[in-house]
This record gives sequence, C-alpha cells and structure tokens, in this order.
Amino acid sequence: MTSDLTIVRVFDAPRDLVFRAWTDADQLANWLGPEKFLASEVVTDPRPGGAWKGRIRSEEYGVDRRMSGVYREVTPPSRLVFTYRWDVPDDEVGETVITVTLADLDGKTEMTFHQTPFPNEAEQEGHRYGWMSAFEDLTRSLAAVR
Repeated sequence: MTSDLTIVRVFDAPRDLVFRAWTDADQLANWLGPEKFLASEVVTDPRPGGAWKGRIRSEEYGVDRRMSGVYREVTPPSRLVFTYRWDVPDDEVGETVITVTLADLDGKTEMTFHQTPFPNEAEQEGHRYGWMSAFEDLTRSLAAVR
C-alpha cells in the first residue's frame, strides 16, 4: 500500500467557513459524496478521539454505503486529520488517513486534501473521482452559506 491521493482546491470562502463545512454535521451532509449521491445520518464529534460517521446513497446507481472514522487532530481553522473507512466487511481499501490543510488566501481558502494509503491505483483513482465530485458540491454549499 503506497498510493497517496492529494487534491488542491481554492474555495471562494474564508477558511473558518471551509473548516466548519468539514466538521459541522449539517454542513458536511450538504456536500459529502459524489455526484448523484445524497448524504444522511452524518454525525461529527470534532475533537481528537471523537468519532464521525455518515451514509451516502444513490437511487440511480442502487448504492447505499456507510463510512466512519475517528478524528486524530483538530486545529481550527487550519488543519484536520481523521481516519476514514467504508463500513462493509469486504472493503478492499481498509482504513485510510485524511489530512485537510486550509491556508488563507486573502479571504479565499486553499485546501490541500491528502488521503493515504490505497492498496492500488484503481482504488486511488476511484476515490479521486468521488472527492473531486464532492468538492464541486462543497463549492456550491459554501456559496449558499456566505
């Protein structure tokens, strides 16, 4: 397992707002999951050792998946580290660690998203697609709350 995923995005929102979008359950539910998926049952306890969980579903694709993890580091508004795993018995990926770093860019926010490890390139690319799609929804969600 050596594949890492890094995505850098700039959002037209202050970083405290972007940080809350990652840590507030209601805000996270607005954008979590790829296109044509709806998030529900999102629960967050953003403190080191606190748990998070969520569910994403797509009627169109006939997919219903649950995910969960534990926060390792919570440093508002600049850094968030947490574990991520699909709650399915045959999950090939297993537990990964996500690090979100937020930098202020004159009122905008540069987000560096890093997830590791992946067992292979196919899983890494599948997650890249999912996160890139979710970050499009995050862009819309941030615009709606500004």
